[in-house]
Amino acid sequence: MPVYKDENAKKNKWYYALNYKENGKYKKKVKRGFKTKKDAEAALVEAQDAFNKGTYIEPSKMLYSEFMESWLKDKKINVKKSTYNNYKYLLDSHLLPSLGHLELSKIGPRDIQSLYNEIKENKILSDENLRKVHTIIKDSLSKAVKWEMIMKNPAELIDAPKVVKREVEVWNEDQIKAFLKAANGARYYYAFLMALTTGMRQGEILGLRWKDIDELNGTISIVQTLSHRGQELSAGAKTDAGNRRISIDQNTMNQLLALKKLYKLEKLSSGSVYEDFDLVIRTSVGTPLSPRNLLRSFYSIIEKANVPKIRFHDLRHTHASLMLKQGVNPKIVSERLGHANVRITLDTYSHLLPNLQKDTAEQFGKLFYNSN
Repeated sequence: MPVYKDENAKKNKWYYALNYKENGKYKKKVKRGFKTKKDAEAALVEAQDAFNKGTYIEPSKMLYSEFMESWLKDKKINVKKSTYNNYKYLLDSHLLPSLGHLELSKIGPRDIQSLYNEIKENKILSDENLRKVHTIIKDSLSKAVKWEMIMKNPAELIDAPKVVKREVEVWNEDQIKAFLKAANGARYYYAFLMALTTGMRQGEILGLRWKDIDELNGTISIVQTLSHRGQELSAGAKTDAGNRRISIDQNTMNQLLALKKLYKLEKLSSGSVYEDFDLVIRTSVGTPLSPRNLLRSFYSIIEKANVPKIRFHDLRHTHASLMLKQGVNPKIVSERLGHANVRITLDTYSHLLPNLQKDTAEQFGKLFYNSN
């Protein structure tokens, strides 16, 4: 096996030399930079097999950081701006500092796995974001294979990082009433009310306009969202399924209409400084509300109400759990939440299903035996 050790190299000392025939002439291919003899031998066998099959690809010497510049530009035209920003953040903060200096052809499974281990052990990212890192690496190197810059995708040899499912936390009916009572009179009371009565996401609530509310039919249309940082209003929801229409109860509708009257007075008193974005939840001068300010108010009211501390997103979970407990068909709950399919809904709230099944069994038993 023509594998050799380069004593002059400071690291990655192993290399292989492959003799092959091309257009009737004998040539020699030398590939350096392997950490171990075993790595060099495996690469040689693969290269020899590719030469024999006529599928050999000359590995690119382009750095991963250079390649990812073009990859990110290509992604920008195909994904939402929020998704693009998330990709860029993960790349700049985590991927490129660890892998950017490596040539595309020299990125191995060990390099990728070591990055995952470091992130996981030091709790640098959440499980969900670590899975996104894996998706970015796998997708980018897959494109490098398609463009014949590398022979195979090393990320294919690595298991996707596991996401430990976090059990959702919700309030019961008494806790909801205590919170709303404490929130009554607060400027952003209606944001909390909509989260609990519609299951809307934070960005959907902060992007909601008055013209998206159908007073006659009692519905809310989700067609615009505010970014997590509160800097941009974007058309469309988080996902295609998120573009939806939600029915609301008359009590909630009446409270929103009362708010609309108050806003008209506020607009008049604000004068020329007022900016009309037609938003339902907004600042006193009409501009989009910073999510940070919404959360500051939310956690302050939680302390005042003396109820368990949950995330704002858990108000959405609370809405879903109440509906399921009331016996609403999971398909309807899924549509209200804007899930892509009912399986996501069932997976998210699976901890509620055993109790629901027990209640259903009891109801069935009463019906069955009473009918005999």
